[in-house]
Amino acid sequence: MELTPGLRRDAGPDLDAVGQDDALVARIEDEIGRAGPIAFARFMELALYDPAGGYYRAAAARPGHDGDFLTAPETHPIFGAALARGLEEVWEHLGRPDPFVLREYGAGTGTLALAILERLELDGSGLARVIRYDPIEVEPRRLQTLAERLGALGRSDFMFDPGSSGQTIVGAILGNEVLDALPTHRVVVRDGRLLEILVGSRDGRFTDVEAAPTTPALAARLADEGIALADGQRAEICLDLEPWIAHAATGMERGLLLLIDYGYPAPELYDPVRRRDGTLRAYLRQRVHDDPYRHIGRQDLTAHVDVTAVERAAAAAGLVHLGTTTQAEFLVGLGTQELLQAIQADPATTLEVYLAVRSAVMRLLDPGAMGRFRVMGFARDWADGPPLAGFAYRLGAR
Repeated sequence: MELTPGLRRDAGPDLDAVGQDDALVARIEDEIGRAGPIAFARFMELALYDPAGGYYRAAAARPGHDGDFLTAPETHPIFGAALARGLEEVWEHLGRPDPFVLREYGAGTGTLALAILERLELDGSGLARVIRYDPIEVEPRRLQTLAERLGALGRSDFMFDPGSSGQTIVGAILGNEVLDALPTHRVVVRDGRLLEILVGSRDGRFTDVEAAPTTPALAARLADEGIALADGQRAEICLDLEPWIAHAATGMERGLLLLIDYGYPAPELYDPVRRRDGTLRAYLRQRVHDDPYRHIGRQDLTAHVDVTAVERAAAAAGLVHLGTTTQAEFLVGLGTQELLQAIQADPATTLEVYLAVRSAVMRLLDPGAMGRFRVMGFARDWADGPPLAGFAYRLGAR
């Protein structure tokens, strides 16, 4: 079984006290009782995004050292500092537009955006004066927290006018570990026949129910990608990828769409040996397990991203593919090692601080940890020129 980097597989008794959202569980059971077994995508939508009990609708953002999982921005601000370099390069490529809008999906409380802004100001970048932030967040309460954080820093002007959210922008659209949390269907092959794994309820527990696919789009996606699942193989197929990419692309008049997530091209994602049981995982208190029916509303659910489907969806939305690389290569291309050296050379940097930063960088770059995440770049109205620094490492190696 493949584990997500940096987390432990543990469903031990110390997690039992977390419990579940009983009201949400009751609503899901009622829906199944009315209509019969539901697609796992619908179950995942309710478990994560139900307005009254979904995991991502909690008042507090879930990522972080004290949360259920750790994303790159929470690992250390050096991740945001590296992205700041990349955004400045995009700004220059676009002719220094004013304003330059950074639209971030899954903004949370703005950890990444604030690290980017801090670095731009520290470097004295002209982009720091014209950049505006348009946070897209499923839970509105987090936007208020973000606004308060910006106000405390004296940069209330950094926040894009909320009333204009949704308009087309010139700048960059960022999605860091967003696509993996889109609701996904689950399938399995039995005797050469593709079946869908639905969610049923029996004796007060949710159970897998294998049935005919609820939509022909599942088989069509596999056929389009030339994928033939092995008998007994389970897999996830996220049909929300195409509409999500189309929506994000519609919001961009000119600029870059940058997506960072863990995933693989279709032939690797559906490898019948390495990923015979699929990639669906649950995250709770820095641990990973494979039971989606525990801790409902209080644990995260994710599945690895189909990079092939993302690239095809972006092309269908009229975007130009600038490159796909790993996070390790992307950060090396943006000069993360130089940033680390600058921190080391700063007389104010203590040994403890340096060791913490170095450890974070190693985690971000380690191919066995976050370094293997995929970084995908797509653009609209993009003039020809050298590859962006973040993608140059990979392209230069070919």
